[in-house]
Amino acid sequence: MKAWFIMVTTLCLILGSYTLVQACEHEGACSKACSIGPHFLSPKNGDTVSQDVNIKMGMTGMKVQKAGELVKGTGHHHLIIDGAYVPENETVPKDDKHIHFGKGQTETTIKLSPGKHTLTLQFADGFHQSYGKIMSQTIEVIVK
Repeated sequence: MKAWFIMVTTLCLILGSYTLVQACEHEGACSKACSIGPHFLSPKNGDTVSQDVNIKMGMTGMKVQKAGELVKGTGHHHLIIDGAYVPENETVPKDDKHIHFGKGQTETTIKLSPGKHTLTLQFADGFHQSYGKIMSQTIEVIVK
């Protein structure tokens, strides 16, 4: 009887884990419980940096790919300077505050004026349609 209980419990845990992983494997945004999304490798939140800021971008759970076509589970980075995330399914603007990395780049250097600045990474699909807040990360840096 005890062995049967252990087998059933193990099977339930395996199936439950599989379901959670599958829930995160889609092309749109997902629940806050998922651990996917863009992140800054550098700088880190609260860092003091020089005016020439080297930005390194990472991504967990999706593949970084060039813009131009829609491919499930892929997208590319956008860097928003002193602005908020772009709502889901809206096109990320292209201007001085919204820098596109449509070639699949994961590193850049930008010049910022002295003072506090927010930097937001926004991940979007091949047509620059935002995956929304859950696929963004905002940090603050202090430029000396």
